[in-house]
Formats: sequence, C-alpha cells, structure tokens
Amino acid sequence: MTATTPTPSPRATRRPLHSLVLMGPAFVAAIAYVDPGNVAANMSSGAEYGYLLIWVLVLASLMAMLVQYLSAKLGLVTGASLPQVLGQRYSAPTRRAYWVQAELIAMATDLAEVIGGAIALNLLFGLPLLWGGLIVGLISTLILMIQGGRRQRLFETVITALLLTITAGFLAGLIISPAPLRDVATGLVPRFDGTGSVLLAASMLGATVMPHAIYLHSALARDRHGRPTVQRLRETLRATKIDIGVALGLASIVNIGLLVVAAHSLYGLPGTDTIEGAHAAMTEQLGAAVGIIFGVGLLASGLASTSVGCYAGATIMEGLLLRRVPVLARRVLTMVPALVILAVGVEPTQALVMSQVVLSLGIPFALIPLLRVTDSASVMGALRNGPVVRVLAWGIAAVIVALNVALVVLTLADL
Repeated sequence: MTATTPTPSPRATRRPLHSLVLMGPAFVAAIAYVDPGNVAANMSSGAEYGYLLIWVLVLASLMAMLVQYLSAKLGLVTGASLPQVLGQRYSAPTRRAYWVQAELIAMATDLAEVIGGAIALNLLFGLPLLWGGLIVGLISTLILMIQGGRRQRLFETVITALLLTITAGFLAGLIISPAPLRDVATGLVPRFDGTGSVLLAASMLGATVMPHAIYLHSALARDRHGRPTVQRLRETLRATKIDIGVALGLASIVNIGLLVVAAHSLYGLPGTDTIEGAHAAMTEQLGAAVGIIFGVGLLASGLASTSVGCYAGATIMEGLLLRRVPVLARRVLTMVPALVILAVGVEPTQALVMSQVVLSLGIPFALIPLLRVTDSASVMGALRNGPVVRVLAWGIAAVIVALNVALVVLTLADL
C-alpha cells in the first residue's frame, strides 16, 4: 500500500508560512559576507582602482544567493549539513584530508575577523592590536555561548542586530557624501587593469562567496526547520528564498557601498591602502563622526563574523571528523594564527587581503561537492537541482575556478 501525503486545505496553503517566523538563518550566514576581509578588499579596490571592480561585487553577490540557497536546501531536504553528507560519502582518509583543507580555510576566516576587530578597537580606543585581538576572541566566545537549542533564536537576533550595526557603520560615509550615479555605473562593465586588479578581484570574490558560509548554511537550515512533509518543505524553501534575498541583498548593498565610499572619497589619496589609513582619510574628508561610526561598524563586523566563523568551524569538524569540540577549544584553535600575526607585527590590512585570497582558493572545495550532492537524485529525491539551476551553478563554479587559476598564474609571474 502506497502512502500518500495529506493534501493541505486551501487555507493552510495560503497561510504565510514563509514570513518573519522563518527569517534568521540567512542573516547569520550573511555575516560571512560583511566581515573585515570585505572591508579591506573592497576599500582597497575603491581607493586604488576607483569604481573599476563594482561588477565583481554584483556578480559575486548574485552567485552567493544561488549558492547559499543550494546549501540551505540541502540541509532542509536531507536533515544533514554539507560536512555531514560528505562525511557519510567519503572514506576515512578522504574525510581527514578534506577536513585539513577546510580547517585551513576556517583559520584564514578567523584571521580576517579577529584582526579586523582588533583594528577597530585600536581605531576607537587606541588599544594595542594584540590586546584587541584577545578581547574580540573573548567577546565572540560569549556570543557563541548563547548559540544552539532553545537559545538559537536569541543567537540569530544578536547576529542580526550586529548586521544592522555593520550596515549603518559602513554606509554612513555614502549617506554624508553620495557618489554620482553616472560614475558608479561605469563600474558595472566587466574589465580588469593589470595583475593587481585580478588579485583584488579574487580577494573580493573570496570575501563575498565564502567557503565556511557554504558549509554553515546547511547546518543552520537543518537545525532550524528539521525535516517537514513534502508540501511544507516546498513552502519552507520558498520562505528560504525570501530570507536569503533580504539578508544577502543587504550584505550586497554594504559591500558595494564600501567600494563606492572608497572610490568617491579616497581614490588616489596617499596611505589609503590600509584600513587605518583609509579611516584617517575618511575622518579628514567626511568628518570625525563618520570615522567613529565606521569604527563601530568594523568592530561589530569583527565580533559577529568571528562568532559565526567559529560556529562554522565546529560544524565542519563535527561532520567530517564525527566528533564535537568544546566551543572554548575551537575558539583557541582558530584564533592562534591571527594572534601570532598581530604579535609579530605583520601589516594587518595586507594580512586581511591575503586571507581573502586563501578563502577564494578554498571556494571550489566547498562549492563543487555542494553542486554534486544537490544534483543527486539519491540525496535530494524530487528536489534535486533542475536543469536551469544546474547550468547556472556549474557556470558559477567554472568562473570561480578560472579566476583562481588566473590569480595563481599572475601572482607567480609577478614574483
């Protein structure tokens, strides 16, 4: 006897299931798209190349929306995160090798986030960078303590509040001194200007399509919604599209706004190739209040993104190594490289940009397995990717891999 799925009543079908009740997971994932690495990459791009690379951010944001939707869909349909699905399909040696590269990506992520928060505390209060990094790590650990179980909603609310703070902090300069739309439109034409612009484009891509966010969103969707009936699942997927559209749309506006602020107010000014220099120039050009608001936004970015990054790292380790790690141990593990860099005096903005290049190189290792499993009927059933989505998603993967190959070749040639 074949089981049939109950047909919902018309009233139930019209019920606004995908409203505010289902909002949240994408806002947590979106933090990965507005972390301090974005600030370094986007402001460096605007200050050095003007509006040239706006098209990279627009393209990367559209890519990110599709990628994050596929990640969320995997978690909803299978009731498992992407690392868990891969852990079930890979042999033990393959799982461990895959975990090593994913762990390196997690460390590169934390590098950008801890350093960014430390820079913010230095700009706002004059704290030494090493002490600022330790404070950011401590506060992010406290934020992580409210994550999970019945407190998940509180965690999402805190992260969403920080996202709104980031938005206000990073767009204040644009509100004070709007850029001419005609100039902004020139950046929508795809083109490069030498090796340096390709390096920055890869850095911006790594800061926009984030590997750890690909792993994380599947876990957020899994933990939030469980495994509902087919009808409810389809409704939840529609709600997820709204969640992603709003959250990543906001993140996209922030990223483009950062570049436009730098292009409009900082282009060609000396010393703007670092966040500290850009902050000083911004304060001089737009006023002390804008500088303070920017610093607050950068601090919120560092705190929120390092919390989310650590959460993603725990998800990766649990799925691939089949073991849970205490939050404190996980926090210490991924913070060490950032604190070492702060302690030895490496230029922090350059470290931020290079960390985003590392993230860009790690994207295919997260993206290609995601596409393979969401294309699989044995994994996704009737909700496997359709022909149009498959073409778009694999096209995205091809663009990312091609840009990464160009990045490596041009960087080696420039040595």
